[in-house]
Amino acid sequence: MAALAYNLLRLARPKQWAKSAFVLLGPLYGLRDHPEMATRATLVTALIAAAVFALVSSACYVVNDIFDAEKDRAHPRKSRRPIASGAVSVGVGWVYALGLGVAGLSLAWLLPEETRLRTLAVAGIYGANVMAYSYALKHIVILDVLSLSAGFVLRVIGGCAALAIEPSTWLLNVTLFLAMFLAFGKRLGERRTMGDRASSARGVQTVYTDDLLRMFVVVTAVATLITYAGYVQARAAPAASSLGAFLGFHALWITMLPAMFAMLRAIVLLERGDYDDPTELATRDLTMQVAVAAFGVLSVLAAVGG
Repeated sequence: MAALAYNLLRLARPKQWAKSAFVLLGPLYGLRDHPEMATRATLVTALIAAAVFALVSSACYVVNDIFDAEKDRAHPRKSRRPIASGAVSVGVGWVYALGLGVAGLSLAWLLPEETRLRTLAVAGIYGANVMAYSYALKHIVILDVLSLSAGFVLRVIGGCAALAIEPSTWLLNVTLFLAMFLAFGKRLGERRTMGDRASSARGVQTVYTDDLLRMFVVVTAVATLITYAGYVQARAAPAASSLGAFLGFHALWITMLPAMFAMLRAIVLLERGDYDDPTELATRDLTMQVAVAAFGVLSVLAAVGG
């Protein structure tokens, strides 16, 4: 029983709940323009929305693992997943996915009445997109990455919907390009770690090539950084009696340094084949963790005193 519980927890991929941080991005940056909303109730609402998407995403991961079980068995790491390894049966997996989905959508009823249905709608669209990816879109070159990236964008939109904040264009663009960078990077990493066997684990790898993926990774990395730089430039004027005034420029610019370092380091590690998934860098690479932490701390300092 304990072994089953452990494997069910693994099946939900709790490490991936970190992606629900994208749900908090809208409220975080939106509150810069709506400081009156910076209350405990706002924080609770944002965290509930993040939990909704975390559980719905777990349900989708389970369904994806069910669909991908056969191909996962050919992957050196994915073959250890509960469904692929046989630790959890397909029947139990379907029941578990349904339970996670219902639990996630039920949490939405704890949100304020005026934003509840909108958040539920976004979560529903998110789930439908993941199902479309698992069933069909993952087999179509480029559309596979666009579908995955749309999932991140929908997380951002969901967080904004929960607080009735309009997401800014720059935030949606940065999220889209960053998500595409992560997705193309994952495919490049797979080719680096699996070689010719990559196509057995992911069908679209028969079309993607090393050179093509390198180009896509670099293009999306540059697009991410340029879009974020545009946001920093839009807030370039230093505020009076602030950290920005002390420095002589807006403190937010400093966040460009860890952001650029993190993107370039990810490319280096993927090219070397150290990782087959860029998202693993946030949990396994200490240098990347320091860069991400520095970006977070500097962003908060810039928001407070920049």
